[in-house]
Amino acid sequence: MTTIAFVRHGNTAWNIEKRAQGHSHNPLNATGFKQAEAIGKRLAKEEWDVLISSDLLRARQTAEIIASYVGMPIIYDQRIREISRGQIEGTIEEERVKRWGKDWGTLDLGEETEQQLRARGVAFVKEVLEKYKGKRVLVVTHGKFLIQTLHELCPETTDCNDLVHNCSVTILKQVGTQLDYVLYNCTAHLQQEELTH
Repeated sequence: MTTIAFVRHGNTAWNIEKRAQGHSHNPLNATGFKQAEAIGKRLAKEEWDVLISSDLLRARQTAEIIASYVGMPIIYDQRIREISRGQIEGTIEEERVKRWGKDWGTLDLGEETEQQLRARGVAFVKEVLEKYKGKRVLVVTHGKFLIQTLHELCPETTDCNDLVHNCSVTILKQVGTQLDYVLYNCTAHLQQEELTH
């Protein structure tokens, strides 16, 4: 049985400001570093075989802290980056409306589509299941990437409009050819640390 635990990166200033982060290399904020410490302590209580992370800075910083607790090297993979936001990267809604008008969402501003995002997410998961059969794999990634990939993998039990919290853990296990949730969007370790907001 293969197990994949997905961790969303810790909080950033752009999360708070509601800026489109996309492929930007923006760092964790003070809360994000504390959240990463909390998830690291939680994951250290379990056995893991592999640690894979997005190469974007906020995920990388989260993974480095987790690695310091679980004691394993990090494998970086660009396929698990956040959705690319094209020209709107780094902007908030008010700035987008001012620049492109209230219907900016209908324009081609170079954003990656959800279909493209899901395709690379599913391809990544399929490769992990094949390459690390029977292993316990940790994956540090991003919110939109994660919820869209989960929706594609488990459409009947995943709302693609859900919010996956910063430094939450979601665990999937493979039984036969099926994937199912063991845990979804769990922040118990953050609640204990009062780091959920």
